[in-house]
Amino acid sequence: MPKTKSQAATAKPAPADKPKKTTKMESLIALLRREQGARIDEMMQATGWQQHSVRGAMAGALKKKLGLTITSEKTEAGRVYRIVEARAE
Repeated sequence: MPKTKSQAATAKPAPADKPKKTTKMESLIALLRREQGARIDEMMQATGWQQHSVRGAMAGALKKKLGLTITSEKTEAGRVYRIVEARAE
């Protein structure tokens, strides 16, 4: 049965083979998993969020919802945050 013009116009196009867009939360996690960790200003630049939003995301989404362990260390370059990976026993 052929499609009518209205059905053809509303049909969704086939998904293209384009890479999945990285979310801001995924970017934040990737920064925190780096060996050198990440400073607040780096996370702000990567996400486009304000300082309080970055801190809130770390406390709420990453720590409470995802159960990740985040450490912070004061260095000469400023406070650096990292995700501590759980060790397999």
